[in-house]
Amino acid sequence: MIALTNVTGVDGTGRELKDSIILIKEGKFVSVDADAVPEEYEVIDAAGKYFTPGLIDVHTHLGVHEEGLGKEGQDFNETSSATTPGVRAIDGINPKDRGFEDARRAGVTTVQVMPGSANVIGGEMCVLKTVGDIVDEMVIRNPSGLKAATGENPKRFHGEKGRMPTTRMGVAGLLRKKFIEAQNYKKKVSSGETGRDAELEPIVKVLDKEIPLRVHAHRADDIVTVLRLKREFDFDVTIEHCTEGHQIAPFIAKHDVRVSVGPTMTPRSKVELSDKGWNTLLALAEADVPFSITTDHPVIAIEHLMTSVILSVKYGLTEAQAMKAITSDAAKHLGVDDRVGTVEAGKDADFVLWNGTPFDLRNQVEHTYINGLRVFGE
Repeated sequence: MIALTNVTGVDGTGRELKDSIILIKEGKFVSVDADAVPEEYEVIDAAGKYFTPGLIDVHTHLGVHEEGLGKEGQDFNETSSATTPGVRAIDGINPKDRGFEDARRAGVTTVQVMPGSANVIGGEMCVLKTVGDIVDEMVIRNPSGLKAATGENPKRFHGEKGRMPTTRMGVAGLLRKKFIEAQNYKKKVSSGETGRDAELEPIVKVLDKEIPLRVHAHRADDIVTVLRLKREFDFDVTIEHCTEGHQIAPFIAKHDVRVSVGPTMTPRSKVELSDKGWNTLLALAEADVPFSITTDHPVIAIEHLMTSVILSVKYGLTEAQAMKAITSDAAKHLGVDDRVGTVEAGKDADFVLWNGTPFDLRNQVEHTYINGLRVFGE
């Protein structure tokens, strides 16, 4: 049992903490505004530190695209087919990937790990804590979504091999084809006409709204296509990257979707990124589209999640908006806001103590805690 005293910082909801007492028991927050420290609690004096919830990156390839290994560590794209809904990120995650240690050093306590964007349908993804040796014990939601991708990536990977898709029409056509197959499969399962199908079961989960379809979409026209398919099949969806979201923010706002934005720190390395900029976040905020900020690790290293947030403030977001994009709004994006994202009684005791405000790039993480246990810092 731990009591944090003299806590100053933020709790993820937009509320500021000032000289607060936070109680932690059995890996959970017990109280955020305790009047006193019970005798049996170990006291950690947080005076002079800045407190935040554990940070969340909603879109990563940690453990499936390992650092420092080259091709041998690339287990994130099963490119043998343009549609591979039956594969699962959890089966490719190596908890020993150096990126997990970097995440803890940077105060990132929860991540979503997903397949890459080479395929029109890439497979299932999961949400996990960034500490552990057994991936099954790190997971807090599995599956957390089904990956899909539009635009240049699936066109290039499969079109160059002489197979569909070679066009944006082909990408949408394959998505539509697989969803119709899943609708028919669902009917046959209900009537007892067929057994299990590992390729179609994940799509049925999307149709049944057990999990969302999470779609890599940079260009505005691709985003509109995804929203068209959402209306057609009535599934839940998140837009991943949303690079040209500023061009159509009011239209996105009509569709009750969450988006992740990033990695905005990259150069404009391809056509789909030609209109990339921090103004995307501002436009989405003005249109009341809920958004998260991502590094897309290892495209941008996970240690720069807070760097991305600092830059978003430099270009116009408020500190409260930016912090929520990697705490409470990020948790809602992943469907794990009952566990993480804010400092509230009953939630996992994931938090970070900084040596100053995290919005100053010169300041550092001193201690990272996950489930009430210190996982970084002396």
